[in-house]
Amino acid sequence: MRSSQQKPNRLLDEKSPYLLQHAYNPVSWHPWREEAFQKARKEDKPVFLSIGYSTCHWCHVMAHESFEDEEVAKLLNRSFVSVKVDREERPDIDAVYMAVCQAFTGSGGWPLTILMTPEKKPFFAGTYLPKKERYGTMGLIQLLRFVEKNWTSNRNRLIEESERITKFMEKTQETQEKSLGKPLETLIKEGKEQLKQTFDPKWGGFGPMPKFPTPHNLLFLLAQEEKNCTEMAEKTLAQMYRGGIFDHIGGGFCRYSTDERWLVPHFEKMLYDNALLLLAYTEGSLRTGKALYRNVAAKIVAYIMRELTHEEGGFFCSQDADSEGQEGKYYVFAPGEIIQTLGETEGRRFCEVYDIDFRGNFEGKSIPNLLKHQEYEKEAGEPFLGSLYRYRKQRTMLHRDEKILTGWNGLMIAALARAGVWLEQPDYLKAALRAEEFVWKCLRTEGGKLLSRWYGGQADFPGTLEDYAFFSWALLECYAATFEPGYLRKACLVAKEMLEQFFGPDSGGGYLYGKDSEKLLIRPKETYDGAMPSGNAVAALVMRQLAFFTGEGLWQKHWEQQENFLRQECRYPARHTFFLWVLSQEQKEKGQLICVSPEDPPIQELRRMGIPVLVKTKKNQDTIERVAPFLKDYPLPEQGTDYYFCQGQTCHPPVRCLKSLEEFTK
Repeated sequence: MRSSQQKPNRLLDEKSPYLLQHAYNPVSWHPWREEAFQKARKEDKPVFLSIGYSTCHWCHVMAHESFEDEEVAKLLNRSFVSVKVDREERPDIDAVYMAVCQAFTGSGGWPLTILMTPEKKPFFAGTYLPKKERYGTMGLIQLLRFVEKNWTSNRNRLIEESERITKFMEKTQETQEKSLGKPLETLIKEGKEQLKQTFDPKWGGFGPMPKFPTPHNLLFLLAQEEKNCTEMAEKTLAQMYRGGIFDHIGGGFCRYSTDERWLVPHFEKMLYDNALLLLAYTEGSLRTGKALYRNVAAKIVAYIMRELTHEEGGFFCSQDADSEGQEGKYYVFAPGEIIQTLGETEGRRFCEVYDIDFRGNFEGKSIPNLLKHQEYEKEAGEPFLGSLYRYRKQRTMLHRDEKILTGWNGLMIAALARAGVWLEQPDYLKAALRAEEFVWKCLRTEGGKLLSRWYGGQADFPGTLEDYAFFSWALLECYAATFEPGYLRKACLVAKEMLEQFFGPDSGGGYLYGKDSEKLLIRPKETYDGAMPSGNAVAALVMRQLAFFTGEGLWQKHWEQQENFLRQECRYPARHTFFLWVLSQEQKEKGQLICVSPEDPPIQELRRMGIPVLVKTKKNQDTIERVAPFLKDYPLPEQGTDYYFCQGQTCHPPVRCLKSLEEFTK
């Protein structure tokens, strides 16, 4: 907590809410700027690097225990130069030093704690550290005193360790073993089998607790259109919704579940999780026709519109897990609160359905869930959720991180555009287009480069591969939903800059950060999916779609290179399920359609064809032909509409009726 006597440190001038949370720490924090490392060199001190984000529970714990503590601050200020980084604002820095942490310890997480030389070469990496030694875990004070002593008396030991890990990271990047690249069918088969082996048939999800939603796994499984794959996806979709990881009162999903049943979440809510889950529930609704998945998608969107939307259309990045210093306080209830709010009869009924009792299921109180009463999931308590939502909001507040991030917005724009089409919800599409306009206006330089973060009217930091790939995908989904060629033109511009910044001319695989960005310890090519799909996997999707939409050989060439590169990287296919989803779409693609008409064609019918569609009309002719020059060879009829259907390398003669194509697109 801040007292009136505390003076601000150098973080006060930053825009990141996470950095501003630490602006009144007694620690003399620096943002990641060259002046911090110059100071370390000049004063001959090691650098203490701490990376986290504003809605991270354990970041709050370490901040309260250590960074607000005078004893820790005195030690850090005396013998170290301390640097704070918001991992959402600088994912490049986070990715590089998280790789170091994983190399050191075999695992990672936040807060990330790094000790390194003024030349940014690490000699220690870890995650959360208590202030003092606890249960065999080294304390921060203990670590800092050890480094302080050895920096003075035995520095060579620390320098040698930093050189060793730096060389190891460089060698790992340069000599990473490559497979020959398995056939498409083999990769998909192995991916399905690996997911099956880790699938929990009772509760859904993959692997042991803690359980993460991993929506790209579900997209891949649903795309197989096989009974056992669909059953795994459906079990997971249903159980996640029934559990406490879903906020039954206010909508939206929390970060992950700490138990196998999806009951007790890590309570922060992230934009990217909800974007990807919106995609998964939309796809679940489309593949199965079940109303439950459509309803969950609607509740996700309602949450995003209500809680995470800027007045100009962009999407904020997250909400905190903690309220008033307690994790989950905002989300849990005692029976008396429910009864007082809803009345005796309805309150008791609600408590029965949503598993709210005097014993509690989380630290003496209850997380609402439908795990015991899933038969009520269609209508359980629906009339009363609004009253409880209003009561909850006035009871306590959640911190919201109001950064607007290009990549995360790209995911939500893509999800909303697809959901708007497939769930027939024009408001979803309208929200997607508003957010696209915000990103295009506020998160690009005059030269057309993307910036990563917008906050308080200012954009900063060069875009990463994820920013370019995710936003390019968003633009393509906006085109597929509207057939407005301006979105396709924008997608080409962003994707070409992506090639320029992240890709070489003759080999697949994009680097994490661009050639014009700050050079860090290593420049990795990330390929596996984590909480989000890899930038390389989404870039592959973009290249594949642009190859058709533009007809340019450039995109076909890069798609083939990228596909080959990612196949080589798929040594464990279940860690690459977004790319496998792209491959599955290629494998099962029914064809492509070119629609040529002097007037507007039947847009809604075209949207729901389930195949890539290009539309040329008298009104958009000039624009679409600049983006896709091959369309000049498709003449506008004087009246009516010509439909050109292509499969593989074969194009069928044009037809005048969409129904005549049904035999090809079933």
